[in-house]
Amino acid sequence: MSGIIGYVGGRRPVPILLEGLRRLEYRGYDSAGVAVVDGEGRLTVRRAPGKLHNLEEAVRLNPIEGGYGLGHTRWATHGRPTEQNAHPHQDSGGRVAVVHNGIVENYLELRERLEKAGRPFVTDTDTEVIPQLIEEHYRGSLEDAVRAAARELQGVYAFAAISSREPGKIVAVRQGPPVVIGLGEGENFVASDVPAILNHTRDMCFLDDGDVAVLTEEEVYLTDLDGRAVKRQMARVLWDPIMAEKGGYRHFTLKEIYEQPRAVRDTLVGRVGQESGLVFLDELDIRRGEFEKFTSVRLVACGTSWHAALAGKFMIEKLARVPAHVDYSSEFRYRDPILGPETLTVLVSQSGETADTLAALRKSRQLGSPTLAICNAMGSMLSREASGTLLTHAGPEIGVASTKTFTTQLTALLVFALFLAQVRGRVTGDESQQWTQELLRIPEMLEAVLADDREYAALADRYHRATDFLFLGRGIHYPMALEGALKMKELSYIHAEGYPAGEMKHGPNALINEDLPTVVVAAHDPRDEGSRLRYGKTLSSIREVQARGGRVIALATEGSVEVEVTADQTIWLPPAPELLLPVLEVVPLQLLAYHVAVRRGCDVDQPRNLAKSVTVE
Repeated sequence: MSGIIGYVGGRRPVPILLEGLRRLEYRGYDSAGVAVVDGEGRLTVRRAPGKLHNLEEAVRLNPIEGGYGLGHTRWATHGRPTEQNAHPHQDSGGRVAVVHNGIVENYLELRERLEKAGRPFVTDTDTEVIPQLIEEHYRGSLEDAVRAAARELQGVYAFAAISSREPGKIVAVRQGPPVVIGLGEGENFVASDVPAILNHTRDMCFLDDGDVAVLTEEEVYLTDLDGRAVKRQMARVLWDPIMAEKGGYRHFTLKEIYEQPRAVRDTLVGRVGQESGLVFLDELDIRRGEFEKFTSVRLVACGTSWHAALAGKFMIEKLARVPAHVDYSSEFRYRDPILGPETLTVLVSQSGETADTLAALRKSRQLGSPTLAICNAMGSMLSREASGTLLTHAGPEIGVASTKTFTTQLTALLVFALFLAQVRGRVTGDESQQWTQELLRIPEMLEAVLADDREYAALADRYHRATDFLFLGRGIHYPMALEGALKMKELSYIHAEGYPAGEMKHGPNALINEDLPTVVVAAHDPRDEGSRLRYGKTLSSIREVQARGGRVIALATEGSVEVEVTADQTIWLPPAPELLLPVLEVVPLQLLAYHVAVRRGCDVDQPRNLAKSVTVE
């Protein structure tokens, strides 16, 4: 979604704002802008459609100076991506500027009322009602006017406002999308995400819904929408800013694919005992005894996280022997879910701010179900509202398409499944020790998978002109087929479909021809009887495709000679237990999609029409 940054302090604001916007590019955007107020109280705005360099060029050609200001990258929800519709937006008198993330659902009725009151509008956006309302309510206090305006707004939104009549002050509001406050010495910051301000401060505070923050260069104070003082816990963010740089890689996405061994290792550290074989999840804030009583687990997520949740279902049922069900967050609350204290709801989200997933959490809580969040963002709304949180430690992920956050979600779900199995007495001590040893080998196995990526460039040369891809898998490998198809769609803009391999006869066979590349996830664990059975059936699917003239790219476990003599191309994976294979399988699927996208000249880090964190419904 849209990116927000604000700065008040003794330094020149424009370079800080532009740098912050550059660090928010991963969220996806179609226009950008800045607003600053100078020492004489003049409010100046610069905006540009398209990429951030267009705004930087506009500022270079027509410089602006000031003592404090706001910056914004917009992802259009109302109005086309034009300079006129880009943020910041002003009131009709040019005294108030606002940057906004989210949707004002009642903007049409507010706009109609304001226009009748003599306040002309110049854009097609919902955002423009906010500065107009602030100016209408202004009686000498910007924060009072902001609170009054916010009380009239319906929807999910976050915004920051400045006024030429109150120098050196920024007022920010959260009602849905994330807002983080950064504390400095003689300067303070507001942003929609941590990377925007991490180069300037690590001391941060995360707003809750209904919070209003007032920033000057000397202080930050928080109230609710009625003006009552509130307190929020401070956090020291430990991310290394260098982790958010490309580090010599051509794209952030490629860098993040290669960071997966480190990300998985960090997610395992302190949670898996190599000697004891025990899983330690004291951080969950859910009493151990409660895990013994749950009769089912409900996993809820969106997009890539939904694919992780679907794999998690197999892990939980196999290890803990607890029935698990998976829902899309966007569908969950629009039916009548049957939940209660006996069901644990697990909500999986990269950002911890996905609007539909937050709504699902609140619905689950309303129905009496304990909730567990699995996310990558400490201090996110999901982590604060859930009964317990299992943080992944992927670090900042800049590429819009999830890569390392997905593998750490799979890892966290596997750790949780083993924990649940241990608590409920479903695994012996020897079995636990064997599982923990295998878990701790994942980073090393990922490094082996990543050791040579030359074959992916060759595959991209061969298949980059394809108009469609088909991805097939069985059992726990089916979610990886779905994820492979999603990555191909996101990065290369090629239509791709993931399908259960056993369903080929029920429709997809009609599509098979020599122009349709089919990627088959055929890895297996020869020590596992069920895995061997699925493998045999998957070989039959490969033969079905080839019998109809299709081209097969297969992912297979080293030594699987049956695949080697059947598929057109084979990508080899190291041997691993069945439940660990998805963590290894997804990496070749990511690399294939990446290289096809690069070969097609696509914007890999910021695919069109996509946003990193979907904070509106």
